[in-house]
Amino acid sequence: MRTAFFVAIVVLSSTLGEIAMTHAMKIIGEVHSFSPRAIFSVLGRAFRQGWMWAGFALMTLSFFAMLALLSWEDVSFVIPATAASYAAGALGAKFLLHETVNRTRWLGVLLVSIGVALVWMGK
Repeated sequence: MRTAFFVAIVVLSSTLGEIAMTHAMKIIGEVHSFSPRAIFSVLGRAFRQGWMWAGFALMTLSFFAMLALLSWEDVSFVIPATAASYAAGALGAKFLLHETVNRTRWLGVLLVSIGVALVWMGK
């Protein structure tokens, strides 16, 4: 039960963190120049975005939950099990960011999900 709880924390917090950061970067806009001045300008705008800070917090939570998970489970189980974040990411992209997810990507999500299920069955 503890393992499933921590896998869920890793999957959900990493996915929501990535979605929050993506949302922040879409608000900030595309980077057109990679001069030091332009980079510092983008960083300044990024750090003023609440979505960016929410993303950092969620990804930090994911990192520490992953460390805890790795302290009591084998890496050969943890890494494949947390691959469920690929499916969660596709769902988040579709329904939260309103991105187009084509049929090929959904097929990939299905294959990853089958792999995650097989890993859980082998536990």
